[in-house]
Amino acid sequence: MNITWFEDLDKDDVAIAGGKGANLGELVRAGLPVPPGFVVTAQAYAKFMEESGLAKRISAVLSATDVDNNDELTEASREIREMIISTPVPETLAKEILESYRELSRRAGKDEEFVAVRSSATAEDLPGASFAGQQETFLNVKGEEVVDYVRRCWSSLFTPRAIFYREKKGFAHERVAIAVVVQKMVNADKAGVMFSVHPATGERDKIVIEAAFGLGEGVVSGAVTPDHYVIDKASNRLLHKEVAVKEIMFTKDEKTGRTIKVKLPPERAGEQVLNEQELAELAELGKKVEEHFGTPQDIEWAYEAGKLYLLQSRPITVLYEKEDREEESAGEAREVLVKGLAASPGMGSGRVKVIFSVKELDKIKEGDVLVTTMTNPDMVPAMKRASAIVTDEGGMTCHAAIVSRELGIPCVVGTGNATEVLSDGMEVTVDGTRGVVYRGISRMKEERRQEVTAAAAPKIVTATEIKVNISIPEVAPRVAPIADGVGLLRVEHLILGIGKHPMKFIREGKEEELVEKIAEGVRKVTQPFFPKPVWYRTLDAPTDEFRGLEGGEDEPVEHNPMLGWRGVRRALDQPELLRVEFRAIKKLVDEGYTNIGVMIPLVQHPEELRRAKEIAREVGIEPHRDVKFGIMVEIPAAALIIEEFLHEGVDFISFGTNDLTQYTLAVDRNNERVAKLYTEKHPAVMKLIEMVIKECRRHGVETSICGQAGSDPEVASRLVEFGISSISANPDAVQSIREMVARTEMRLLLDRARQDAP
Repeated sequence: MNITWFEDLDKDDVAIAGGKGANLGELVRAGLPVPPGFVVTAQAYAKFMEESGLAKRISAVLSATDVDNNDELTEASREIREMIISTPVPETLAKEILESYRELSRRAGKDEEFVAVRSSATAEDLPGASFAGQQETFLNVKGEEVVDYVRRCWSSLFTPRAIFYREKKGFAHERVAIAVVVQKMVNADKAGVMFSVHPATGERDKIVIEAAFGLGEGVVSGAVTPDHYVIDKASNRLLHKEVAVKEIMFTKDEKTGRTIKVKLPPERAGEQVLNEQELAELAELGKKVEEHFGTPQDIEWAYEAGKLYLLQSRPITVLYEKEDREEESAGEAREVLVKGLAASPGMGSGRVKVIFSVKELDKIKEGDVLVTTMTNPDMVPAMKRASAIVTDEGGMTCHAAIVSRELGIPCVVGTGNATEVLSDGMEVTVDGTRGVVYRGISRMKEERRQEVTAAAAPKIVTATEIKVNISIPEVAPRVAPIADGVGLLRVEHLILGIGKHPMKFIREGKEEELVEKIAEGVRKVTQPFFPKPVWYRTLDAPTDEFRGLEGGEDEPVEHNPMLGWRGVRRALDQPELLRVEFRAIKKLVDEGYTNIGVMIPLVQHPEELRRAKEIAREVGIEPHRDVKFGIMVEIPAAALIIEEFLHEGVDFISFGTNDLTQYTLAVDRNNERVAKLYTEKHPAVMKLIEMVIKECRRHGVETSICGQAGSDPEVASRLVEFGISSISANPDAVQSIREMVARTEMRLLLDRARQDAP
C-alpha cells in the first residue's frame, strides 16, 4: 500500500501514516473541518529505500560516522541526503503519487491545486520519543514537483539533528520510517495554535489561543510573536488578551506560488487578529477535538476566506501547575528568536553557549544559557551551572526536560533550530513557561530557583502521602518543603555524573573514594528531608549507559539492555558493587540519618531479596532494624507472587510502572513500531497493581508508586481508590497530584457517607 487517503486512516495507523497522518485521518473520520489529502505511506518509503539500494549505502555511511563529531555528522547528513534527492523515485510509485495528486486537485475543483507536503515520522508523538520538528514541511507545492518534495521529506529523516537524536535514544536508523502527508494548501488569512487547556497553569477550564496574520508557519516556528488569548471553556467568554506587534507575516506569492515573508505596515502589525465570534468558533472546535480524543490537545488551525480549518492536533503530554510566575512586562520589547515546548517553567537570562559534544562542556560557565541538540547524563554538571537550557530536540519527558524541572532551571525543548539560530555570546532570555527564547537580557527578576521555600509548604492535608522522585541530589532542598518524603532516589545520575565506571574504582583499589562519593550524594537528600523517609534504589543502570563511562569498555553489548544485566541481577553477580552501596548507606545511618529505606530493583524471586539482605548484613546493616527494606515491583512475576515476597519480609513495595507496563504488555516503549500500544492504563497493568496493593494492605505493608504514571492525575486517582499508601511524583507534579488526591479522598468519603445515609 503506497497511498492512503485521510478518510481511510485513524489514530491507530501510525505505522502506515506516521503520527501526523494518523491523527489527520482520525480527525476526518470525526467529521471535523480538515483540508482533504492523502498519505504517501511509510511502506512506500521502505520500497524506495530497498529497490534503490540506498538502505545499505546509508547504513555504511552511518556506521562509519561518529555523531559526537559535528563535522563528521554534518558531512554524513549531507552525503545521505544528496543520495536520496538524486535517486529517482520508482516509476510506478511516482505515477501513483501524481495520480493521487491529480485526484486531490479534481476534488478541489482545479487542474493543479497547491498542496502542503509534510513529513510524518512513524515515531512522532510517542512515549519516550520526540521526533516532531526533526523532519521538514514544504508549503505551496504544485504539479509534478510534488514527487520531488516527497523525496525531500524522505531525505529530511537524515538531518544532522535527526541522526544524532536516534543514535542517542537508541533508535535503529533502519527501523524509523517516514510517511509524507500531501494536503490541500490553506492559503490562510490568519492562523495559529490552540491549547484545549491552559498549557502553563494546567487549568482545564481555560482554552489558550495564539494567532497571527497569514500562514501558521510564523506562529509555529516562533518567527512571529502572536496574539495571545485566554478563553473561558464553559462560556467561550474572552478572559484575557495580549495583542502583539506582528511585524511580518508568511503568505503565498501570487506570481510564483512560493511562500514568502511580508513586512506588515505598522497599523496592520498592531491589529487584533481574531474577533470574538472567531474566538468562540475556535473554542468550540477545541472542545470537540478534546472530547473526541479524550485528552487535552495542541491544535493547529487556519482561517481562509472566513472558513475555519483544522490542520493538525496532537496530545498535550505534560501540563504545568499554576504558579507565581513572572508576569510579562508590557513595556518590554521582545523579539522571539526560537520557540519550542515549555519544559521547565521560569525565566533565565544569560549569554548563549552552543555545544554539540560533551567535549565542549567546559564552555558552559555559571549563568550561561546552554543550547544543544539534546542533553544526556554526561551534561548534568554543565546543566547545573546554566541559567537556562534550550534544545533542538526532545519532548516533555526527555532528559533535558526531566533534569531541568528537578534542578528548577527554565528549559525550552524541541525548538528544532535553536543551535542554528542562537550563536555563542548572544544575550537571550529563556521563558520556560511559554516555551520561547527572546533576544536580550530580561529586566524581570529571575526568581525560579528560589521560588519554593518552607513558607510555600502545602496547606492541603491528604491521608495518602505525596512523595517525590529525585535524580539530582541538589534538587532536594527545593522540594523538601512540599513533599512528604522521597519515594525514589535514583543513584544512576550520581554514578554517571562521576564519569567513571564504579567497578573501575574497585579494581583500582579506590573503593573508599566511591563509598564517600555515594554517601555525599545521598546525604544531600536525606539531610533536607530528615526525618521524612527517603527511599534509595540500588543501582539500576543498563549496560549501554555504563559503556560510555571511563572503564566501561568491557560492558557486554546487549540487544535489549532493558531486559538484560541490570538491577538486582548485576548486583548479585557483582556483590562487591552492591557492598559499596550498602557501606555508603551504613555510613549515613551511623551519622544519625534514620530516615533511609533501601529498595532492590528488578526482583523476580524472593531468593534475590534474601541474598541482597545477606550482603547488607555483611557490611553491618540489619534490614528492618537499621533501615527499612523494600522491593520494586516492576516484573509481572513479582506482582503475581507478591505474597511470597511478603513472607520473606519487606517493609514496603514500590511500583516501577514504566517497566511493569513494558513487561506486562511485551511492548518496548522505545520501539517506534509498537510504542503506540504502551499505556500504564491497560486493564492488565492496573489489575496487577490493584492485586498487589490489596495483598500488601492485608499484611500491613506500605505501598507506593514511583513510575511515570504516578504523575498522571487519572492513574493517581485510581491508585487512591485501590488504597495505595503513597504516590511519588516528579517534582513539577507534586502539588497537582496532592490537589487531585485530596479531591479523590473527599469524594470517597462523600460516597461512603451517602451509602451509609438512611
